[in-house]
Amino acid sequence: MKIQQVKINFVRLPLEEPLVGAPPMPGMLREFFTVQILTDDGIEGIGITTFGGKLIRTLKTALDEFGELIKGEDPLRTEQVVAKLRAASAPCGPGGVAALATAAIDIALWDIRGKVFGVPLARLLGGLRDRVPAYASGALTRTTPTDKLERAAAALVEKGYRQIKAQMAVGGLNAAQEVERIRLIRDAVGPETNLLVDINQRWGVHEAISIGRRIEELGLGWLEDPTTCDDYQGLAKIADALATPICAGEYLYGIEPHRQTLTHHSVDIAMIDLLRVGGVTQWMKVAGMIEAFNRPVASHLLPEIHVHLTAAVPNGLVVEYMPWTWRLFENPPVPEKGEIAVPTGAGLGLKFASDLFDKYGVG
Repeated sequence: MKIQQVKINFVRLPLEEPLVGAPPMPGMLREFFTVQILTDDGIEGIGITTFGGKLIRTLKTALDEFGELIKGEDPLRTEQVVAKLRAASAPCGPGGVAALATAAIDIALWDIRGKVFGVPLARLLGGLRDRVPAYASGALTRTTPTDKLERAAAALVEKGYRQIKAQMAVGGLNAAQEVERIRLIRDAVGPETNLLVDINQRWGVHEAISIGRRIEELGLGWLEDPTTCDDYQGLAKIADALATPICAGEYLYGIEPHRQTLTHHSVDIAMIDLLRVGGVTQWMKVAGMIEAFNRPVASHLLPEIHVHLTAAVPNGLVVEYMPWTWRLFENPPVPEKGEIAVPTGAGLGLKFASDLFDKYGVG
C-alpha cells in the first residue's frame, strides 16, 4: 500500500457557542484545514489541524509541501513517515507550524491504519474503555456577563454534564469580583458538580497563589494554566502552595516540554493538545511518560478524536467537550449524561460532513 494523493481544504465554521448560546470567545478557533490521504488501495484517512491568527496561510503551505513529500510512502509505517517530515522541517525547530502540519498527517495515517485492520482507533491503541467522562467547556467564559453565569451553569447541569469549566482572569475585575463569579457558579451547580477553572496563563505566580487560596473552599477540580506554560518552576510553586490540583500542558509543543513539567513537579494533571504535540503518535508517547510519573491525562479540544486516545490509555481522565469542531463531521460523538462514547467505526469512525466544503469551504 502506498500514499497516492493528499488533499488539503480550508474551511471556516460559524462563530458560535452551541452548548448554551454563550457569547463567542475572542480568538475562538473556527478556521480549520482538513486533510484527506488517499492510498492506491482506495483507503482514505482523514485529519484536521488549525492555527488561528495571521499565519494560517503559512500552515497551508506546510501542509501542501508535506503532502507532496509523503507521496509513495507506506501509510502503515507511521514512525517512518513522521520521521521524514521531522527531518524535512528540522531547521524550523520541533514546534509551531511544522508540528501542526505533521499532526494532521499523523492523524490521517492512524485513521488509515484503523481502517486497514477494521477496528476503531481506541481499540487499536489499547482499547481500555468504550466510554470516557467529558466536561462541558466554552460556555462559561470571560465574555459571559456575571448576571448570566448562574443560568448558563445550571443549563449545563440540566443537560447532564457532571463536570464543567469556567474561566477566570477577567479583564477589569478585581480579585474579589473574580472570586464572586466562581462562587455564583458553584452555588448554581451545587457541590456534586466537578467545577474546573481555566486561567489561560493570565496570572503571575504570586497572583495565582493569592487568588487560588481564596477559592479553595469552593472545591475546584483543578486550576488550569494559572501562569506562563514554560515557567516550570513558577507552576511548581503554585502547585506546592495550593491544595487545588494544577492542570497544564495544552500550550506545549512536542514531547520535551511535557518532560519538564513532570520533572519539575509543575502539574498534578497533565493536559495534552493533539495538534501541538504532533499527532496521535506523539500523544501516546507523552501519555505513557505521564503515566510513569503517576499523573492523569486530560485532553484539549478536538473531542471527536481525543475520545479515542483518552479511552485507550489507563491514565486517561477526561475529555474536554468544547464543540468547536462538530460541524466538520457527520454524526460526531456527543456526550450523554456526562460521558462520551468511542465511535464504533474503523479508524477514527468519522467522516467529513457531506456538505462541509460546499457550505464552509474557503478558496
